[in-house]
Amino acid sequence: MSASETSGVVTTMAGLRELVGTHVGFTEWQTMEQERVDRFADATDDHQYIHVDPERARQTPFGGTIAHGFLTLALLAPIQTGLVQVTDAVTGINYGLDRVRFPAPLPVGARFRGGVEILEVQDVPGGVQVKQLVTIEIEGSPKPACVAESLVRLYGA
Repeated sequence: MSASETSGVVTTMAGLRELVGTHVGFTEWQTMEQERVDRFADATDDHQYIHVDPERARQTPFGGTIAHGFLTLALLAPIQTGLVQVTDAVTGINYGLDRVRFPAPLPVGARFRGGVEILEVQDVPGGVQVKQLVTIEIEGSPKPACVAESLVRLYGA
């Protein structure tokens, strides 16, 4: 993996405004593993066979097990914090989502990475709210696993 394939930014809450409209980069590629999917199934009580039964899932149009959509969505947090570091933010919270789509399933065994674009920055009491477009790509797939507009609130000291 070359350094040119990944990036990210280190900035301040004030500096985020200058990044509106900027794609800040991609994470490293990583592999979706069955163990991770199984742990998510246990944590959420969602043991649908397309996620946890490789033998039975082979008989589906997916050809094997796939990550839960909500597991894929949960990857937004580490993707965002890995690509956008705000040095004067003491606390950050997920405030919500404006739009979420799952254009393609994320197969177990597939490699994926996340990318972030800063869409909007607004003042909120004590900090800022940042709207980010987060895309989770699947290596070799024309469609991403997830595209979401995420709202994060960052607070200073």
